[in-house]
Amino acid sequence: MSRNRLLDGLAALGGIGIILIGTRFLLDPDGAASGFGIPSWPHGEAAGYLDVKGLRDIVSGLVILALLATGQRRALGWALIIEAVTPTGDMLIVLSHGGTAAAAFGIHGATAAAVATLGVLTLRGTREAHTHAVAAANP
Repeated sequence: MSRNRLLDGLAALGGIGIILIGTRFLLDPDGAASGFGIPSWPHGEAAGYLDVKGLRDIVSGLVILALLATGQRRALGWALIIEAVTPTGDMLIVLSHGGTAAAAFGIHGATAAAVATLGVLTLRGTREAHTHAVAAANP
């Protein structure tokens, strides 16, 4: 299996995974929220913010899948790097709202690092493919 196929597979898994997490926040907000890392969540009308989180996650996953489906690997790499800001922000939110460091770093920090790394590796793969194409065109 080529490295690009592996990276694309990992991106697809990540896209599908975050869509599933977002869907869970829409269908079972209290259950999903319990695994986020913040000790208490909004209730009543304020609980609508959990729907916002769910929709945000679904859209993030759809962006990844759309870029994969259209073969836009360079844009995918940049999108992954940019999307790593979301779990980084989540990590900081967990830390600033009484969550544990284990949840902040173990869930959100690790996710941010993995997504950013995948983005960088995807970008490197597009640069290498471009270099090989140019070399082949100019013998």
